[in-house]
Amino acid sequence: MHSGAEAVLALRAGGAAFIVEVRHPTPRVLHWGADLGDPADGRGDDLRLTAEPAVLNNSPDRPRVLSVWPNAYDGWSGTTAQAGNALGHATTPRPALDSHHLDVPPDGIGGRLTFRFLDQVTALRSTITYELDRFGVLAVSMSVQRDAALNPATGATPYTLDGLLALLPVPERATDLLDFTGKWCRERAAQRTRFGFGTHLRATHRGKPGHDSPYLLVAGTEAFGFGHGEVWAMHLAWSGEQRYLAERLPEAAGAFAAVIGAGEALHSGEVILTDGDRYDAPTVLFTWSDAGIDGVADRLHRRLRDRPHHPATPRPLVLNTWEAVYFDHDLDRLTRLAERAAEVGVERIVLDDGWFHRRRDDTAGLGDWHVDRDVWPDGLDPFVKVVRAHGMQFGLWFEPEMVNLDSQLARRHPDWILGPRTGLGPSARQQYVLDIARPEAYAYLLAQIDALVREYSIDYLKWDHNRDLLEAVSRQPDGDRPGVRRQTLALYRLLDELRARHPDLEIETCSGGGGRIDLGILDRTDRVWASDCNDPVERVQIERWTRALVPPELIGSHLGAARAHTTSRTTDLSFRLVASLTAHAGIEQDLTAATDGELAAITAWSRLYRELRPLLHTGRVVNADLADDATALYGTVAHDGSRALFTWVRFHTSPAGQAGRVRFPGLDPAARYRVAVREELGAASRHQGRDPEWITRATRGPIELSGAVLATAGVPMPTLNPQQAMLLDLERINP
Repeated sequence: MHSGAEAVLALRAGGAAFIVEVRHPTPRVLHWGADLGDPADGRGDDLRLTAEPAVLNNSPDRPRVLSVWPNAYDGWSGTTAQAGNALGHATTPRPALDSHHLDVPPDGIGGRLTFRFLDQVTALRSTITYELDRFGVLAVSMSVQRDAALNPATGATPYTLDGLLALLPVPERATDLLDFTGKWCRERAAQRTRFGFGTHLRATHRGKPGHDSPYLLVAGTEAFGFGHGEVWAMHLAWSGEQRYLAERLPEAAGAFAAVIGAGEALHSGEVILTDGDRYDAPTVLFTWSDAGIDGVADRLHRRLRDRPHHPATPRPLVLNTWEAVYFDHDLDRLTRLAERAAEVGVERIVLDDGWFHRRRDDTAGLGDWHVDRDVWPDGLDPFVKVVRAHGMQFGLWFEPEMVNLDSQLARRHPDWILGPRTGLGPSARQQYVLDIARPEAYAYLLAQIDALVREYSIDYLKWDHNRDLLEAVSRQPDGDRPGVRRQTLALYRLLDELRARHPDLEIETCSGGGGRIDLGILDRTDRVWASDCNDPVERVQIERWTRALVPPELIGSHLGAARAHTTSRTTDLSFRLVASLTAHAGIEQDLTAATDGELAAITAWSRLYRELRPLLHTGRVVNADLADDATALYGTVAHDGSRALFTWVRFHTSPAGQAGRVRFPGLDPAARYRVAVREELGAASRHQGRDPEWITRATRGPIELSGAVLATAGVPMPTLNPQQAMLLDLERINP
């Protein structure tokens, strides 16, 4: 434990660094970005010397500071790290450094830096911890705890915490911003803007991140892209409501130009601290890269893959029954579907919505988590036996956090529904939210799900959450209380307990598709359902941006019907197969209605998936920066550079007849590669008279090309017709 004298402390790993000056009353950030080397070699003193900004006209008479806990006392006029009050008092937090601790491993890679503060104004003990992993991802955690002894007058009054934000500075060259919006079946739609003056604030008020989640906020140099530009990115690892902001003031932020930050979006009165009470803010992950968005993704993917609980086995090919049968659960029909699935190489079947009590449509049954004996007179055993007889795993769909009013649960326990005492608002998707933070409701769900997992030895749960939380208040003895945070923490406890009881159980997070995708939920689940949209034209874009945070092996990507159920667009089978190959592949299409030719193509796709998944689920994701947004080139490159798979896609027509020389990212310019066009899934339709010569040859058999030509000069690509895609398989030739 250290305190007292000023010092410059650094965390360094993966080519990134975070450097802080220890000073009173609050330490200040000197640098976050590229590794500058050992600060003990004089660089720390240089940073400290150059950290003092000018004293401007009509400004505080001392230089402004951007501390690790930005506040008005430092001269910071932007959004502060902490906001709250004690019945209208103690509104000006003034944390004073009490102690700090630096823990760096023996190899000097990464480490943890913790600062502890005492605040006699708010009667709070505060802590902020920075942890840099070996991949260069900086995790920031904050907490506050009420200690009435720090100020007996203020401490006697409950303190309402309105917000706690982790904020880090970015330099003036970060001129552009990128984050995401979306809607159901069009999640993670990227949007860009200039980083102007004022506050760019994105807040979610849906009880979850939502289909329009900011997801990842990136500040970067002008026109940064997938593979170029310096970028500073952040993600809030939290499955409840969120605040992301990027803020630039005319007077700057200490020696920096602006800040980015994130934290939980708290409802007024949601966190009220009395003596001894503590609030732990969700972790915010900050990632710097000088290699664009793909550089950020690579750091985050490696961090996730390094987790002890990251899936270690090959991701099985999945069939989900939803779009094949919907609520029509008939054993004979499902048996035929399972037999077809086994024939094409499916390794896991998930029985979707419709198996539980009175669930013949979406108006009834949610909450009654026991098998409907009218439909399944012998329980699920007959179907489970069919699935296992063919060597496949068995999974089951749940939506535990929701309830229909037309259910035994709602009739018996109307007070378990999340909503005000004065009466519930309108339903959404014919359902309401179950107050799972209520101990009795939590115990009920845990018992019901646990019993079914045990009875049927379930391998996999698809965990859905279809509606937003509106008027999300819990009915307490003293009146209605905001319930979003309590709901989110109860969800985490429920998932954690199920995993503790069933260590081999895998869980997929689904929220009307991609409405709850964040690294908080992924600490407890094994897969995300990126979208309910299986239309490949939409899906390719959705998954492409999902991969900016989540590695492919954790993203469910399914083959849908020729006529998409969500958009009514009709696409070729070959395009649908290629589009659903490069993540955690699965099937939604009704195989019992497929022709022999379609089944043969799907079987070939299944074989190709098993061949390629060791690469796809471990390699580095790359994307070409193209001027024409009608096309995309994305791929996965093995970390040792030995192999790569690229997908060339055309979404719609372009003014230009040809793409010109397109560069393949992630390849070694000094190497040579054996290149083949893989057409087992069918040849892409062309909008041209003849392919470029090298494509013609690579279609007949592998050809050799230099990495310099592929990665630096670029190669001409065929002009495909809209809604077409082709696969290119590259293998490095060893010297």
